[in-house]
Amino acid sequence: MQSWAAEELRYADLGDRRLNRRLVRVVEDLARQPSASVPQASGTWAATKAVYRFWDSERVAPEAIRASHTRSTVERVRGHELVLAVQDTTNLDFAHHPQTKGLGPLDNAFQWGLKVHSTLAVSSEGVPLGLLCQEVWARDPASKGSRHRRRKREIQEKESQRWLTASEASQQTVPAEVQVVTVADREADIYALFALPRRRGAHLLIRGTHERRTGEVGYLWETMRQSPVCGRYTFEVRRKKDAPARQATVWVRHAHLEIQPPRHHPKRSTLKPVCVQGVLAEEEDPPPGVEPVCWLLLTTLPVDDLADAQRCLRWYSYRWLIERYHFVLKSGCRLEQLQLEEAERIQRALATYCIVAWRLLWLTYEARRNPDTPCDQVLEACEWQALYCRIHRTSQPPETPPTLWQAVRWIAQLGGFLGRKSDGEPGVKTIWLGLRRLNDLAAMWQLLHPSPSPDSS
Repeated sequence: MQSWAAEELRYADLGDRRLNRRLVRVVEDLARQPSASVPQASGTWAATKAVYRFWDSERVAPEAIRASHTRSTVERVRGHELVLAVQDTTNLDFAHHPQTKGLGPLDNAFQWGLKVHSTLAVSSEGVPLGLLCQEVWARDPASKGSRHRRRKREIQEKESQRWLTASEASQQTVPAEVQVVTVADREADIYALFALPRRRGAHLLIRGTHERRTGEVGYLWETMRQSPVCGRYTFEVRRKKDAPARQATVWVRHAHLEIQPPRHHPKRSTLKPVCVQGVLAEEEDPPPGVEPVCWLLLTTLPVDDLADAQRCLRWYSYRWLIERYHFVLKSGCRLEQLQLEEAERIQRALATYCIVAWRLLWLTYEARRNPDTPCDQVLEACEWQALYCRIHRTSQPPETPPTLWQAVRWIAQLGGFLGRKSDGEPGVKTIWLGLRRLNDLAAMWQLLHPSPSPDSS
């Protein structure tokens, strides 16, 4: 049976079939032990050298690696009527390795590395489908301090342009018959993004932050709070470092808005208002000492009643997935721990690990959304059989493979997940830790249960 990596990268075109095969091998090794170092994941000195040679090769373009994964993502997207294109930016900080060439300043004087802006395709049920596009750049050290002059510059001259570029790229990548909704946080609350022409079936769902004018005299927050309450909505607030996950009930308002051009825009006199829908969700009775939920969403989706507003709130809650995606890249795959000498090599490693990070995140949420899927559609026979026998302390696996939901919980148990009723579903961290142990179990299982030779009778 073809491995998942070979299937995922079947469209790889790096200019040489040997490089294509090497990419598959590297992704397979890294995905089995995502939190391991490159030598640990590779297993041998020869395989380790091959990984570093691959990332060092000028013949390998990071865009070509991502393109092979994106093409498979598009195939998955075709099975949906609507997908969410969730955007966000993160930093890759390599200040601990100052010899690396080609890096730039980040958000303070002590950070040095690369900026990464990713757009992840997510189903309307909250399953990550893959990477749609990704932009990576190093800031020019000479540009430090230029943010104080940002109001005088055109959008094309600012880093804010990345939100517009990613939105346009998503619309071009997603098939025309599939609706695409760009989802982003407050940093994307940009007039130019709302005013940007969109193809048919393309929409925006952005969290608002600016106190914009919505008419001749009205302002955004005032207008929204004057709108009548249309109902309530209860959803799960994600766990934070200083607070556990909890249920929050919010009062919901919605209203039609006309966003006015920014006062400081150099071409304000030639710009027109943009019509959007506003959805305001405010928690009125949060637990003591907890910051209440307050979301103001701006969208081009139709919002005519409570059900439409709840749909917008639910879809915006999936923005969490892009944060988890970047978390897996940096903490799970330990991308910032790589000691590579040039930014170009880091970019090739990033493009490779992007596929690994997506697979981990997909496995986590696919098990929740489609729990009854047989696990042998995701795990190899030696993996699920070794997993079952380890958890149940038996030497005899069942003839029928367990469900994906059960198998993922067992993998998480290997990574420290306790599985108590109060624990909820396992997170991606316990799953990547469990996969590392599962790799060792599966290798031992194959030694003890070798497959029969095809020539034996």
